Amino acid sequence: MISRLRGTLAGRTVDGLVLDVGGVGYLVNATPSVLRRADGAAEVTVETYLHVREDVLQLYGFADAAERSLFVQLLGVSGIGPKVALAVVSSASADELQRAIALDDSARFQAIPGIGKKTAERIVLELEGSVVAAIPAPGGEAPRELVARDALVELGYSLVEAEQALAGVDPDLPAEERVREALRSAA
Repeated sequence: MISRLRGTLAGRTVDGLVLDVGGVGYLVNATPSVLRRADGAAEVTVETYLHVREDVLQLYGFADAAERSLFVQLLGVSGIGPKVALAVVSSASADELQRAIALDDSARFQAIPGIGKKTAERIVLELEGSVVAAIPAPGGEAPRELVARDALVELGYSLVEAEQALAGVDPDLPAEERVREALRSAA
């Protein structure tokens, strides 16, 4: 198993990069965080996962072990292959995704292109017992965040737009006030 590569950026592809390690170029399908890290770096270290099928070997690259671990867990979900798992891991940080799983927030996964309602629910259902995420106590920031985000989505915002709008709002405010502030900022 190839677990980590360290080398220089030899090229880019649509889905990743070519990493030159000791004169050998490895084609790595990578997350956006890896691609950002590779820009202008003299040397790049990538955590990897080698996916083996009978007709192909594919390397997937991650910025850290947490991304790779979540990717491997997603591969264990029925109906999830490496391309969908990479899309999920690429959509947000591993902490945010684990938090969404722990909070039973399937809407977070439905917002990812290629993932429908049933697949999103299956991800949450099958992984909810296996993720470890720091979740605030009831009444803490996370439930308030979800209520405010869902309210903005109901008003026509996309999931990503709602999260961006709420990013600049004080998380200690009640959900209703967070929505008002986000709407004022957008206007």
